[in-house]
Amino acid sequence: MKLSGCAAIVVAGLVVVSGAGAAAESERVPGGPTAVAIMKDVDGKAVGKVVLNETPSGILHITAMFDGLPPGEHGFHVHENGLCEPTFAAAGGHFAPEGHDHGIDVKNGAHAGDLPNLHVPLNGKLILEVFSKTLHLAPDDKNSLIGGSGRALVIHENADDYHSQPSGDAGGRIACGVIVPVTQNADGFQSYPEEMPSDRK
Repeated sequence: MKLSGCAAIVVAGLVVVSGAGAAAESERVPGGPTAVAIMKDVDGKAVGKVVLNETPSGILHITAMFDGLPPGEHGFHVHENGLCEPTFAAAGGHFAPEGHDHGIDVKNGAHAGDLPNLHVPLNGKLILEVFSKTLHLAPDDKNSLIGGSGRALVIHENADDYHSQPSGDAGGRIACGVIVPVTQNADGFQSYPEEMPSDRK
């Protein structure tokens, strides 16, 4: 994958690489189980996709590609329920199976589902890569994103301040996507749902 105008950040067990105006070169994803979330706004319009891959090291590789988000900073979290109903309230609260408080700036933080803010440029397009040691795809793992009732990814209207309880004072929910397992053929290529938005260059 090529990234232009990239920045790398290390925060709370997450390694983050972000950039604007980038595109995926291939849908080949090596390693273990893979899952995907189609992110849609409150009008049902697809505004991006998130691909999650369990790597051989056990670290989860998350690649998020967005197009059509409002410019500015937006909170981005894994929520406890695999549901995205109108207003996205059905997604519930942040995914926090270990009972931690919210935010990396809190002594007992952070939630397993706390992810870095999205910094969306004026054109509304963004690629974000995150490596997480706390999130997993194995259904029997307590931090699994696909076990039980499933999980959802939610984007908020404002930035997460990384300390306010229970969710960083990030405001309303502007986009949501249910995390679902993805099949992989013998060549290592993924089969995405038909409604998956294509990569935009």
